[in-house]
Amino acid sequence: MTTKYLSAIACGLMALAVAPGAIAQEQSVEEFYSNNDLTLVVGAAAGGGADFYARQFVPFWQKHIPGNPDIIVRNLPGASGMSAAIQMMSAAPKDGTEVAMLLRNNLYFPLVSDVPLDFEPLEANWLGSLTKEIYTVAIMTRAGIDSADDLFDTTVRMGATSFANENRVLPAMMNEYLGTQFEIITGYEGAAAMTLALERGEIDGRMLPVDNLIGYGNEAPFLEDGTIEVVLQTAVNSSEHFPDAPNLFDYIEDPEIEALARFVLAPMEAGRPFAAPAGIPEDRLAALRQAFMDAANDPEYIAHMEQVANTPTPISGEAVQEIVEEIYSASDDVLEKVRPLVNPQS
Repeated sequence: MTTKYLSAIACGLMALAVAPGAIAQEQSVEEFYSNNDLTLVVGAAAGGGADFYARQFVPFWQKHIPGNPDIIVRNLPGASGMSAAIQMMSAAPKDGTEVAMLLRNNLYFPLVSDVPLDFEPLEANWLGSLTKEIYTVAIMTRAGIDSADDLFDTTVRMGATSFANENRVLPAMMNEYLGTQFEIITGYEGAAAMTLALERGEIDGRMLPVDNLIGYGNEAPFLEDGTIEVVLQTAVNSSEHFPDAPNLFDYIEDPEIEALARFVLAPMEAGRPFAAPAGIPEDRLAALRQAFMDAANDPEYIAHMEQVANTPTPISGEAVQEIVEEIYSASDDVLEKVRPLVNPQS
């Protein structure tokens, strides 16, 4: 057997060894997703608002992604959504087969957390957000709160999930800087648990997005039968659905407190954010972003959401990135005010 013949065999074997990798790299986006599932990790428990939005969106997103991959939804609640964020950034494959629907407070929490977190919002590949979120202070009518003014001299028991979740941070901020009298009861496992607590009389109210009240939420029947009412809106822009409820900013006169409130509320503009880990191939990232916006603006999706929740207000991945950059430009004074609100030991 000649040296020339052996060299030819060796070259052939080397070609076979590298061929699979080369083929994988040469795959089009459509070919890749035709042969791979896409996992969507949701940073909240099943049955809540985030889970609802994710599962309503998935069939439409699948239709618009080249290759139409099966999308597997997996819930990973914990640490106010940070468990899913850390999982995505540190453990998810970097090939475009796993993305996450995060919680909006994940956009700022690593910036103000006393504990180092393995998640950097500025480095994430944001795909888009399904809607802008408007939060409200919703109180059971049995509590005897006739207007937002009563919140400043009447104790109201508010349910919350975890210390850093916005459903605790927002009333805590109002207590500290505006003088409201919320008694915040933390530790409920999710939306369903807080609904049950409202029914049992354990709590008087909770922070609720508008969509929970007029669409899919457990409290929507309460609003319909008059057992719950919106007394205050906590958003940069108020909802037209509750024109008689004043806005948080109506009670703020100090520019420094206004800056604080705008920082905490900024993530609401990206109310249901989707992200991919850093390092996925650029063509797959571009395809996922485009498919996200195509699905979010699909007339069938819009009609569906108008039936079950509210008219979607999606924004692009680039717009989410701009919101993150704005958050990270906050002054030291604002950050110092926020840290005690989100860190138990601060």
